[in-house]
Amino acid sequence: MTSADSSTSAGPRLLGPAEVRSLAASLGIRPTKQRGQNFVIDPNTVRRIVRAAELDESGETVLEIGPGLGSLTLALLAAGHRVTAVEIDPVLAAALPSTIGTYAPGQADRFSVVEADALEVGPDALGTPSACVANLPYNVAVPVLLHLLAIAPSLRHGLVMVQSEVADRLAAPPGSRTYGVPSAKAAWYADVRRAGPIGRNVFWPAPNVDSGLVAFTRREPPATTASREEVFAVIEAAFSQRRKTVRSALARWVPDRALLDEVFAAAGIDSSLRGEMLGITEFAALADAKRQLMS
Repeated sequence: MTSADSSTSAGPRLLGPAEVRSLAASLGIRPTKQRGQNFVIDPNTVRRIVRAAELDESGETVLEIGPGLGSLTLALLAAGHRVTAVEIDPVLAAALPSTIGTYAPGQADRFSVVEADALEVGPDALGTPSACVANLPYNVAVPVLLHLLAIAPSLRHGLVMVQSEVADRLAAPPGSRTYGVPSAKAAWYADVRRAGPIGRNVFWPAPNVDSGLVAFTRREPPATTASREEVFAVIEAAFSQRRKTVRSALARWVPDRALLDEVFAAAGIDSSLRGEMLGITEFAALADAKRQLMS
């Protein structure tokens, strides 16, 4: 076997601190807060993320958002998966195929990159990924995750790294202090749970906040005649005045107080509760009741 053959058959080499800084320097890249860029520089961390994602050992098509310089991408390829990466930065997007070719030549045919804003990317660009594993840009993590769940029904499960406080909010159950709009909307699509903390020193530059992993498993939304948009409108209204009862908070959603009382009665929900006590099933029931009463 020639050295070239050996290189091609070898598994991917992962990026450490020296490789990350060298790649960034060669591209003239300086991480920016505007795009939430914090590059992972610890190979053990990306291996841990891939393990925690509980991907099928036979190989899955994984959607990665914000691959940056390719640290997590290489770990996913090393585990035998295909990767579709969505990268907004044109310099990083253009450089990724070369990086994969250098560090994972034997896996280059299982990688593709889409230069796009993850908040605006459409389903046709993504194909049919079965999992999402990503270090999400912290400034847009929640809307990105909700957008992906909405446009890519093929996503069965996933694991994303986000700011620790955001992880708490996404995984919070009804009645908890951190439960709110992100928790309720995410619950429309999936069961969500915390999957562990991530230290600050595994990033370059080190962020000023702690990070956490969030795992999700898709399930069917609650049975309702209301649309997702109608249910989300109830959620947003219920949390717009968090300290008030849900009846007071929903006064703008249904200005007619008599009709609003009928909605609560039809949905079988106590209007004296606060919105934070209601789960996605209750929000769907309220939207359903309004639609039925007004039809």
